[in-house]
Amino acid sequence: MAATIVIIENRNDWRPHFPGAIVVSARDYLGQQEYHRLKDIRVINLCRSYSYLSLGYYCSLLAEARGHRIIPTVRTLTDLSSKAIYSLNFEDLESLIKKSLKKQITIDSHNNLVLTLFFGECKHKELQEAARHIFDLFRCPILKVEIRLNGKQTITAIKPAYLNGLSPDEEPAFVQGFNNYLTKRWLVPKPKNTAKYDLAILHNPAEILPPSNKRALQKFINAGEKLGVNVELIEKKDYTRLAEYDALFIRETTGIDHYTYRFAKKGESEGMVVIDDPDSIVRCTNKVYLAELFLANKIPVPKTVILQKNDIKNLSGLLADITFPMVVKIPDGSFSRGIHKVEDIQQLIDAAVHLFKESDLIIVQEFVYTDYDWRIGILNQTPIFACQYFMSKKHWQILKHNSAGRYDSGNARTIRLEDVPKEVLNVAQKGADLIGTGLYGVDVKQTDRGVVIMEVNDNPNIDSGVEDAETGDKLYY
Repeated sequence: MAATIVIIENRNDWRPHFPGAIVVSARDYLGQQEYHRLKDIRVINLCRSYSYLSLGYYCSLLAEARGHRIIPTVRTLTDLSSKAIYSLNFEDLESLIKKSLKKQITIDSHNNLVLTLFFGECKHKELQEAARHIFDLFRCPILKVEIRLNGKQTITAIKPAYLNGLSPDEEPAFVQGFNNYLTKRWLVPKPKNTAKYDLAILHNPAEILPPSNKRALQKFINAGEKLGVNVELIEKKDYTRLAEYDALFIRETTGIDHYTYRFAKKGESEGMVVIDDPDSIVRCTNKVYLAELFLANKIPVPKTVILQKNDIKNLSGLLADITFPMVVKIPDGSFSRGIHKVEDIQQLIDAAVHLFKESDLIIVQEFVYTDYDWRIGILNQTPIFACQYFMSKKHWQILKHNSAGRYDSGNARTIRLEDVPKEVLNVAQKGADLIGTGLYGVDVKQTDRGVVIMEVNDNPNIDSGVEDAETGDKLYY
């Protein structure tokens, strides 16, 4: 059986009378090399917060990158952060709860029932089946479930609870749930199989930098027509109609705290084929996850250091192997935003202080200049296009933003796949395969020291006149 470690933020959270376990602080798990190398382990994340870009969030994120079996996963945390997402499962749950509530249960003064679930177990035996079902949907160690009892049983909230917030009366139930959970296998629900007939393409006509221009969208529609697939363009306002389709293709810039993720999640919950799928959005959105994933799988990357807030006191020591200039990144920046090039230690400190206001972790990388970046488009683990994106004029990035919200971009050149250096294709393929089987754009730099991967994008550009310049309409098919 795999070893289990428990992550906490404060050593006092794990009480002396709790079961014997390998207990590790969040900062040690994130920062110490020994935890990078561990294989075949289970991780229970009991941090004091799972909010986006918090230490608890990063523990789950990097556990997945290291191949550790983590509870809760980042996907679970993302789903629980929005009622619009987790309420997709309410219909079946509420029916199950209604069936279970045949006996009177103690409720509060507002006619509400509050359940605390410890690893899928609750004190009300009649609701145990519902509790297990909730835990199967949201694998979080401690959950609070609020149910309104007003003739019709309605779930009003499902949210994480935290170890340091337990009352003494709740601790025995936590210990029992913890012990029982360690003896069970970790099962991952299998996705539904569906056929593809009607395809919805989510787009935003007002987006300044859309992943597909209008001509490309029309070419997707034309290709679908010839292949017997009905393709329709939809927008944010069409969320309630999503279940009418068999598949969803997102051609709008994705984000976790954004309706594109809710579309992806709802589409998947309806059994639809979805690109970008929720897992790919979560994984590709965060550069810390990608850095850890590439490191764990020995994918060549620029010299990279992941910093925590308290590391700012020892930047010179931690970054001794990286010379100036350096690049400092916010984990979830996109389109060249949230990325700073720094020339000296003071600029580095200023950039780090600024970015730490948004995230508990940031990335520092060596600056690797090339005239262009390779972009390899990969669908279902197969390369489908290759481009060279050139840096913007007199700038070190492909996109150069100005204070007015406008931007300049460098030129692009499309290359036949057979003419792409094998090392570039191989590194891109390895990076994409670690994410999944969806549609990805892998950014690679070719240097004198070899090929390094920069990132994997879950929502790559496919524009008419650029990415299709070599393949033509075949790309859309």
